[in-house]
Amino acid sequence: MTNVTQNRPLSPHLSIYKQIPTMVMSIMHRFTGMALYAGTLLVAWWLVAAASGEATFDWVNGIFGSLLGRLVLFGYTWALMHHMLGGIRHFIWDTGRGFDPATSTKMAWATLAGSITLTILIWIAGYATRL
Repeated sequence: MTNVTQNRPLSPHLSIYKQIPTMVMSIMHRFTGMALYAGTLLVAWWLVAAASGEATFDWVNGIFGSLLGRLVLFGYTWALMHHMLGGIRHFIWDTGRGFDPATSTKMAWATLAGSITLTILIWIAGYATRL
């Protein structure tokens, strides 16, 4: 009896495919979704600290206000914007539009550019309204 698994064709692996913008943005959509889980825990921690008293709130704000904390919050903001725009892109696809390669590639680049732009604008607005 021969081993049937030896005669099966192998599935193509990711290393065989040429990475196109649509594929990369689809992968990034999944990564940003996972990052939002962790970031939402940080938001919950901040809310619990706000409800726990001034000392706890000041301590958590000190962590979030540090350079590392601000980088994490900046990344969370970008993940939120990127995931939102990726969701809009998928919603457009759900309507049956945007499937041709040229349009889907433009939408992928627009997702990336839009998420970066929105993140920067949100942070500019945040710093402009600081007291």
